[in-house]
Amino acid sequence: MDGFPSLCVCVCVCVCFIIIFLIEKRENLVSSSSPLNFLVVGDWGRDGTFNQTLVANEMGIVGTKLNIDYVISTGDNFYESGLTGPDDTQFTTSFSEIYTQESLQTTWYSVLGNHDYRGNATAQLDKELTLRDSRWFCSSTYQLKRELVDVEFFFIDTNPLVESYWKENNKDYKWLLPISREEYIANELKNLSISLEASQAKWKIAVGHHTMRSVGKHGETLELLDQVLPILEANGVDVYINGHDHCLQHIKRSDSPLHFLTSGGGSKAWRGRGANEHKDLGLQFYYDGQGFAAVSMAPSFFHMDFYDISGNILHTLHLSKN
Repeated sequence: MDGFPSLCVCVCVCVCFIIIFLIEKRENLVSSSSPLNFLVVGDWGRDGTFNQTLVANEMGIVGTKLNIDYVISTGDNFYESGLTGPDDTQFTTSFSEIYTQESLQTTWYSVLGNHDYRGNATAQLDKELTLRDSRWFCSSTYQLKRELVDVEFFFIDTNPLVESYWKENNKDYKWLLPISREEYIANELKNLSISLEASQAKWKIAVGHHTMRSVGKHGETLELLDQVLPILEANGVDVYINGHDHCLQHIKRSDSPLHFLTSGGGSKAWRGRGANEHKDLGLQFYYDGQGFAAVSMAPSFFHMDFYDISGNILHTLHLSKN
């Protein structure tokens, strides 16, 4: 028995070393040495107000730490009513003059939000904006591959699907595309299905503006649950990333393989929860304030950290694949 205390001390020391090793291994796993690092921010373009500049500053710090490859914007890029045209000065005052940190001087892959559709949505698709700021990239729907990580992103324009925007008595939204909304939706859903079926990527990530699952103010978008979610589930999509609700959020339901991730805290926030607050949606995390997400990926893992404007990591999601 005399040796028992010494044995206990030895075991405790060994356990501590193991824990420290695992922590260091995890920290190394999600460092700038990861094959792919990027930030996700949404609902931001307010000329620097509502803490947009504070979010931008912290994005720059984390972007430097991770040596990010690019930024993903989940829409509502310019408030309150998008851009009036490709020469709109708000592009400068809400984007170019706000995200000035060196690490953020990389491509911004963007989707359109509903506030973008309140203006001239086609202006954000205009190549003239890329001439004004080479970081800017926005298209209606598109794919992005990173073969080194074995991931493919599917960017979706969710706005045409929301029926309430396009009723005759709703004058806030403008349909400016050359084909009808019905034809646009049919083409988009068909192309999304074909592209996902053809993809051989180990990781499949969908990005759109509107929520599918959410306890935030806007809640669930029924049109997406009915028309888009079945396509994603049928084709092995791992993650759906969105904005729209001005919060940071992670939902994982038992009846769906997808993780639903909201990064919509780019500026104005603190809007409270919505009607789904007490609904069992598989809520893993919810933060009502400003912030953004940072993602590190390799063929074997997907790691996302949610940050607030003070640089605190509020929640972490880590997914692994052999």
